[in-house]
Amino acid sequence: MKKLFTFTACIFLGIGASFAQQSLDDEITLIQSAFGMDKKMIVDAYMDLPESVASGFWEVYQNYETQRQLLSRDRIKIINDYIEGYDQIGEEKANELATRTLRNDLALSKLHSKYYKKFKKVTSAKDAAKFLQIDTYIHNTIRNAIQQELPFIDEFN
Repeated sequence: MKKLFTFTACIFLGIGASFAQQSLDDEITLIQSAFGMDKKMIVDAYMDLPESVASGFWEVYQNYETQRQLLSRDRIKIINDYIEGYDQIGEEKANELATRTLRNDLALSKLHSKYYKKFKKVTSAKDAAKFLQIDTYIHNTIRNAIQQELPFIDEFN
């Protein structure tokens, strides 16, 4: 399973090189579409839900993913702004990027909290916790892979 995460992260990391070829929004939509299918297969295999709760789970999951993708879209734009403006990051730009990142992280935490309750209602506390665990793992793995590719502020000065 970790190989699939690494593969998905590599696809995700490929966005930096191709931004110039397509509009940012088109590129994000393409990536999210491909990643969403892979992610759903991973979640399905990990959750292994009985038929009695599966349909309710997947309905909540789809609503969750719709909202989470908006946050991911914002995250990608933050990363893109960082990459594009790397050579000119001063106090104001550093503050703006950090503030946007913190707001994005907080929004994801709030989304997890909101949807934990919804998943728990249609499945169980254990299944809702399992979903949060795999979702967090997937996104932390991708974020870590991206972070390893991004230079630190002033690294090349």
